[in-house]
Amino acid sequence: MNRWVTIIGLVLFFPFALACLGVMETSAGDKPDITGWEKGGAYDRHYNASEFDQFKGTVEDIVEITPLPGMAPGVGLLIRDEGKDLVKVQLGPKSFVDLKTIGLKKGDKVKVKGVWAEIKGADVFMASKVKKGENTEVKVRRTKDGTPFWSMTPEELAKEKEQD
Repeated sequence: MNRWVTIIGLVLFFPFALACLGVMETSAGDKPDITGWEKGGAYDRHYNASEFDQFKGTVEDIVEITPLPGMAPGVGLLIRDEGKDLVKVQLGPKSFVDLKTIGLKKGDKVKVKGVWAEIKGADVFMASKVKKGENTEVKVRRTKDGTPFWSMTPEELAKEKEQD
C-alpha cells in the first residue's frame, strides 16, 4: 500500500474504530485512478453545494458506475427512498471508495446526504455522506462545499478529521 493511501486510510477513521471512509489497497508506486473525478472537472462541476439535500432509504444494490465517458469506474448505490422511488446515488471513484469497510450491503437502511444533479439526462444523487445506523458512515465529500476527499492532500484530510 503506498504512503498516500495509508495516510488517507488513517486520517479518515473515526476514533474508536468507527470507519468513515475506506480506501482500497494499491500496490507500491500506484496512485488511485480518479480519472474524470478530479476537483473542478466536468463531473465535479455538477455538484452544487447550495442544493444540499438528504433522504433515508434502503440499499437495493451496490453497482459500478461511470457517470461520464472516459471516467475511471466508480461506486454507486441504488436506494429505495421512503417514498418508494429508486434513487441512483453516486459515491466516488472505485479506486478510492471501499464500502466493505463499513459493511454496507443490500437491505441496509441508510441516510444519504449530498446534492441532486442531472447527468447524461438522468437524475442522480451525488453523495457527500452515507450513514448506516447511528455510528457508521462513509464520507466522500466535504459537506460545506462539496470538495471530494479523493482530491484532497493528506494535510487537508487531517484538517477535515479535526472538524469531525
